[in-house]
Amino acid sequence: MSRRSGRNTLQVRDSNTPEPTARVPLKRRRAEPSKKNLQPAAKKQNYEIQKCWSEDGATPCVLIETPHKELEPADQSSFKQYRFQNLFIRTPIPSLSWASADDVWVKMLNKELKYVHDKSYLQRHPKLQSKMRAILLDWLLEVSEVYSLHRQTAYLAQDYFDRFMLTQENVNKDYLQLIGITALFIASKIEEIYPPKIYEFAYVTDGACDVWDIQRTELHILKALDWKLCPETAISWLKLYAQVEAQKDDKNFLFPQFSQETYIKMAQLLDLCMMDINSLDYSYSILAAAAFYHFSSSFDIVHKVSSLTWESVVPCVRWMSPFMDILRSEVQPQLKNFPKVKADDRHNIQTHVAYLDLLRKAQERQIDNPECHMSPVALGTILTPPSSAEKPANP
Repeated sequence: MSRRSGRNTLQVRDSNTPEPTARVPLKRRRAEPSKKNLQPAAKKQNYEIQKCWSEDGATPCVLIETPHKELEPADQSSFKQYRFQNLFIRTPIPSLSWASADDVWVKMLNKELKYVHDKSYLQRHPKLQSKMRAILLDWLLEVSEVYSLHRQTAYLAQDYFDRFMLTQENVNKDYLQLIGITALFIASKIEEIYPPKIYEFAYVTDGACDVWDIQRTELHILKALDWKLCPETAISWLKLYAQVEAQKDDKNFLFPQFSQETYIKMAQLLDLCMMDINSLDYSYSILAAAAFYHFSSSFDIVHKVSSLTWESVVPCVRWMSPFMDILRSEVQPQLKNFPKVKADDRHNIQTHVAYLDLLRKAQERQIDNPECHMSPVALGTILTPPSSAEKPANP
């Protein structure tokens, strides 16, 4: 036996060394699945959910507008004050690629109810007269032309002024110019890409208002209007009607049969009418539809672009007739050139003519003919749109 093998034998037979015992394996409890093991399954489940949404053409991120609780009347007995006659509204707007035409139309109609204007605000200001408002608006239109502001800017300023005066009392006539130029300053920041600086608005007042006055009045107007600064003005409604008519006839410009000069004439008719405080008796959409009617071949066109009925438009059409007659006989539309304004945008820039003189003549004609009949149908009968042959010829 070799030394090595003997050493191995002694090591095994050594009594001091405990003999190894067989280790019985313990029965393990079934481990609960960890969160890490669930991650692949959760990811797969999320993927399946996303895939299910995408197949229907919608995503979970789309917010669907639902009726608010405040729209439900708390007292059911007063439920009769809610009118549902316009629940299903036919929109004249063609299909849009960027939004729903129905949603756009409903939001525009809601603005007519949200932004309230009323000529009765003069009763709150005993020291003011309607002629002072006309003089102020005439001056604002002139300032808008000097600074090449868009028509929408001037009409926003007019809306801000009228709604602000509706919230005030006993305003002195010395503050009208400050309120008017501040309203135009706010409107230019809303509408214009490059609005004039505040010191430029102070400059046109010839020292009557400084920058600090405009800034202070700006905050006052914004608080009084509750920061509601985006109404649909009469000129925006007119532009919408024109675009709807143009898209239906597949024309490059606004109207199939009208030119830029005629559009300026329509805008001037609105300018002249808006200077009369009685224009506040009508909504902006009605004013635009009436102006559109005076330059259309029939009321059918107006109905297609506005969805308005003849019964709702005819009072404004009659009231506007003297303004149209004066404008047709006295003013020739001119497409003015403005520096840094593209040729296809010149008709959108606000222009100024002798509006005060035209307004005086139109109001005198209204006194001579208070009814201002536009429809050949006698009063008290069913009102229907006149035929094209019974309308005065277009200018």
